[in-house]
Amino acid sequence: MSKLLEAWNFIRRYKYAITIGVFLLIIGVLDENSLIRRISHRREIYQLNSEIERYRKQYEEDSRMLKEITSNPKELEKVARERYLMKKSNEDIYVFEEDLK
Repeated sequence: MSKLLEAWNFIRRYKYAITIGVFLLIIGVLDENSLIRRISHRREIYQLNSEIERYRKQYEEDSRMLKEITSNPKELEKVARERYLMKKSNEDIYVFEEDLK
């Protein structure tokens, strides 16, 4: 009985600290909208925004390239030679790979 009385006195003495501790535990870890989940969601949002920005830049570059290709036949020939290794019938193509160091 004395152990129960000691526990009750401890709870009575530190009731506000225990309440705040339980509240922080629920908010920080156990809740559906916990701080840990919020941090992971913010990190995911940041990664998705950077991915959106990368695709936006790629779209702008591809749009510019498409406009150049459709308006300039020399640019079309340049892209066909560089990207797709196309050649004229009397030419030879040599491809050199550079070290990535």
